Amino acid sequence: MEVILREDVAGLGIIGDVVKVKPGFARNFLLPKGVAVLADPRNLRELEHHKRVIAAKKARERGDVEGRAQSIRGLVVEIELRAGRGGRLFGSVTNLDVKKLLDEKGFDIDRRSIELKDPIKEIGEFDVSVRVGQDVKSMIKVVVKPLGGQLEDKSVESDGKEKAVVAPAVVESPSGSEEVEADG
Repeated sequence: MEVILREDVAGLGIIGDVVKVKPGFARNFLLPKGVAVLADPRNLRELEHHKRVIAAKKARERGDVEGRAQSIRGLVVEIELRAGRGGRLFGSVTNLDVKKLLDEKGFDIDRRSIELKDPIKEIGEFDVSVRVGQDVKSMIKVVVKPLGGQLEDKSVESDGKEKAVVAPAVVESPSGSEEVEADG
């Protein structure tokens, strides 16, 4: 029996696919749940019409998504956080933090669309991929700076209390060969 899928079905197909299934599976599961309809001539004509409408809608949305991707591409967002010696952060920068930074710049992006492999845990510049549409990605640069341009060195005094020592930030250049001292 041939049916037209109205929803994605794992192991069977995606929306709009015409698939051949056993009659019992169609009668007892797919048709009663509304997941599929019979593939008769009327439904096949309707499917072709829906495919054309969906294709036109996707083309319009694709243009909008491309425009949003172009406006985000190359965007630089900066965040200042407390950091210790060696440029390690006290905490990390996650996709939620990047979302907040993008919101401040006027871009409404879902946090799940921000593709950050691991949370950022050190000072520097990082390229982050942002999924703007279904298959459209754009790269932004996240710059993590030490709070106030100062790195903190936590050491323990002889009486057991923590003591924070503030030191000027040292940032490695992207090539990693030169060191530049940042003024605070």
